[in-house]
Amino acid sequence: MKNIMYILNTEKANNNIDNQNKLTFVVKINSTKKEIKEEIEKEFNAKVKKITTCVSMSGEKKAIVRFEKQGEAANIASKMKVV
Repeated sequence: MKNIMYILNTEKANNNIDNQNKLTFVVKINSTKKEIKEEIEKEFNAKVKKITTCVSMSGEKKAIVRFEKQGEAANIASKMKVV
């Protein structure tokens, strides 16, 4: 099941890529942290350190994913042509 819809590309999300090794994904509202972690590790072949989720006022669920390996967020973002 595909839980990840797309990578969020905002100024704050882009600052997190460089400064905190984090990527922000918009995910399906009923996705769990465990499902998101498994899908990201399988899809991008990168170890996830921590996932924080929140639901915005508009009703979309965001998953802020921190990676174990330094610079991994930047590598994935460049592969996905986000930055």
